[in-house]
Amino acid sequence: MKHIEVVAAIIVRGGKILCVKRGRGVYEYVSLKYEFPGGKVEEGEKEEDALRREIREELKLEIEINRHFMTVNHLYPDFEITLHSYLCTLREDSFEIALTEHIDYKWLEGKELFSVEWAPADVAICQSLMQQL
Repeated sequence: MKHIEVVAAIIVRGGKILCVKRGRGVYEYVSLKYEFPGGKVEEGEKEEDALRREIREELKLEIEINRHFMTVNHLYPDFEITLHSYLCTLREDSFEIALTEHIDYKWLEGKELFSVEWAPADVAICQSLMQQL
């Protein structure tokens, strides 16, 4: 089974967390679900560099990475991912979100995270955030 290394940014601003909605895709189990923004780590790339690159490509934002939050291993029907999440903030000069790969975004408080439907791999991160925020 294919294994993918993925990074995700938990971007916090004003006590709210940025959540982005995937478009319709090949895999129904992640289509139209919310996730933390990020993407695949390329071979030889450091996780932090991949995260900055992905956020720049997907949202046209610049982030400061504060610390590693947690790593989740999740087995989907067609592939397995290892999802490394990081707590982040936006750089002071970066506030305009431009969606290039997602169809919507929301800023949610920790207690509101489960008001949207999440991609399965992100659920454990949401649960931990709700306990810690």
